[in-house]
Amino acid sequence: MKKTKHLFSLVALVSVFLLQAQRTELKGKLIANDDVEGIHILNKTASKFTISNDKGEFTILAKASDTLFISSLIYENKEIIITQEHINSNTIEIKLDEKVSALDKVVVGKILTGSLESDLENSDAKTEINFYGLGIPGNTKLPLTQNEKKLHDADGGSWGHLGLGFGVNFHKLLNKISGRTKKLKNIVDLDDRDRCINRLRVDYESIIFENDSLAKNLRDEYFLFSQEDENFLSLCKEDNDIKLLEFLQQKLIAYRENLDSANNN
Repeated sequence: MKKTKHLFSLVALVSVFLLQAQRTELKGKLIANDDVEGIHILNKTASKFTISNDKGEFTILAKASDTLFISSLIYENKEIIITQEHINSNTIEIKLDEKVSALDKVVVGKILTGSLESDLENSDAKTEINFYGLGIPGNTKLPLTQNEKKLHDADGGSWGHLGLGFGVNFHKLLNKISGRTKKLKNIVDLDDRDRCINRLRVDYESIIFENDSLAKNLRDEYFLFSQEDENFLSLCKEDNDIKLLEFLQQKLIAYRENLDSANNN
């Protein structure tokens, strides 16, 4: 009888610990003076992600001692440790501080006179060039890479006429027939994949492996495995880091399964 009582007590104690360790849906609200929609909320401890709605509200799985990381373009990044009080009330409010752009230096003594020529010489202001206002062609986009220039050249060229009432772009046609255009497109796609994965490594590698012990010498192989996925490039072009982080987490699980399978064979 005593053994049975002790067993029930032990089971009850374990159940309490398990309930405390389980993550529950925590309802949060971001407080700020400006737009609070589309702000990224990351549970760094559990590798869970979500985005706030137009009222700054969000829901995320969490438990006591988890760390939330709030990331935004217009607000300062913020880290919050979830307490047992948050879990008990099932709510959390997080006040965001607007980013302030500090001036590198203040220069005193340069006085505007009203003379355009004089004031331009005394001013340090740098304005964006308006090519069209100057009456000359221009482009504010990023310059093409060397491989993008090659692709642009292969897919361009002028039209010629065969005397049959229609024109033919021989340059473009020959490059397609020879496979040069397709080869260059593949090279440009590979460049885009490399740029995207390198940015993700710089920004999020520490978060991805915060709770994972994958050896450093295998991480390069894991990231290569991830960027070779057929959906990776389209995800990069969406410019949604939440989706990309979820994708990388899934690829990490798949990579580990492949690794375990290879080690067991």
